[in-house]
Amino acid sequence: MSTTGSPAVRVADVVAALDRRYPPAWAEQWDRVGLVLGEPSGPVRRVLCVVDCVPETVAEALDAGADMIVAHHPLLLRGVSSVAATTYKGRIIHQLIKSDVALYVAHTNADVANPGVSDALAARLGLRDLRPLHPAAPGSPAGGGGRGAGRIGRLPEPLTLAALTALAARALPPTAWGVRAAGDPDRVIETVAVSGGAGDSFLAAAADAGVDAFLTADLRHHPASEHLAGGGPALLDAAHWATERPWLDELAAHLRDTLGLQTVVSDLDTDPWTLHAPSDVPTVKEPRP
Repeated sequence: MSTTGSPAVRVADVVAALDRRYPPAWAEQWDRVGLVLGEPSGPVRRVLCVVDCVPETVAEALDAGADMIVAHHPLLLRGVSSVAATTYKGRIIHQLIKSDVALYVAHTNADVANPGVSDALAARLGLRDLRPLHPAAPGSPAGGGGRGAGRIGRLPEPLTLAALTALAARALPPTAWGVRAAGDPDRVIETVAVSGGAGDSFLAAAADAGVDAFLTADLRHHPASEHLAGGGPALLDAAHWATERPWLDELAAHLRDTLGLQTVVSDLDTDPWTLHAPSDVPTVKEPRP
């Protein structure tokens, strides 16, 4: 899983490599990506790749002897007026600085990259002939090169929605949330759209693309209900963390291959939902007419 890291690699070198692969200019304007903390001249031998920088993954980084954390979700997405240790984010920052551990974030710039977050998700389902679900606008910083949010691909062989849901549950990291689906269980699925993370803003794009099913996370009741009522593709809703965790493997491989760093991928489930107790109803219900 790891190679011998070189002490000559600095924080600035890791930042430069990641900025080349996931340019900060590709991020949404509201996003906060790049180096969050750390001395650019500091040495890096081992990197922990995580979806969320939370107290549990910080502890994991310290236990693993990591010099740097590369996270998908920003720690400081919204403005703060204090990083006092009386808040959990402040405690994280204090702990990382005291332990000389740098923190870097690649978020929406990694979402639109090619390869990026949704490519790794599509690979878990074995999807072929990938193209963006929502291509980056021509002329925008990320335009061209097959970049954009989400991916559309074709299954190796057709599956029913019930079988595709079971496949997704096996292919994605296990969570209490699992994978739930909306639509006719016997519907035959050939083309699938995927989007790592919260994806209900792409429901219309999935419908316009004419795919048979759309796999994402954080689907809400009313948008999903209206989408199905309008004849849109079947829906699969997985845990947010589970749809983005596959990208960490590709990220870690890139850091090993380009910089010779030791890399550790966190399998710590940081999804906030920890229990799932199904109601006393049949597992599969008839779709509404």
